[in-house]
Amino acid sequence: MSSDPVRRLRVLAAGLHAGLYAEEHLPLPYDRVWQVAADLGTELPHLVPFLREFRVAPGDADRKEALAVGRSGLSEAFEVRLAPGWCLMQSRLVVGGMAAVPEAGGTRFAVLGATRPTALRPAQWLYGRLLGERRGRAFVRRVTERAALR
Repeated sequence: MSSDPVRRLRVLAAGLHAGLYAEEHLPLPYDRVWQVAADLGTELPHLVPFLREFRVAPGDADRKEALAVGRSGLSEAFEVRLAPGWCLMQSRLVVGGMAAVPEAGGTRFAVLGATRPTALRPAQWLYGRLLGERRGRAFVRRVTERAALR
């Protein structure tokens, strides 16, 4: 497996036929960008519009349990894999991920969102065609804005 987290996320997005994938060069230092991306409990509700809170189990382990609570009150348990430059979050229905690497003059950052059950692939395809690109760019823009404040 590649040691470049962004390349790994790009391959994962292709394999999952992700409805949401965005990758951009951000003119900000890697440390500031990843500080926002890795602070899941605080930052994820600011980055994902339909998320009210994301409760992550305390501790320094790179594998954690989390609970996502939507604005509607519905919740979903997630398994989180968090390492420098790499975040993968999986529930029974969705996969989300972020990756970052230092790049000349800033940071290369990527985000993905995909459904897990094959039965949901048609909805994922439709979502990707209608909203995925725009939502992915909006997510990256919010990461950029929040990292610029640090």
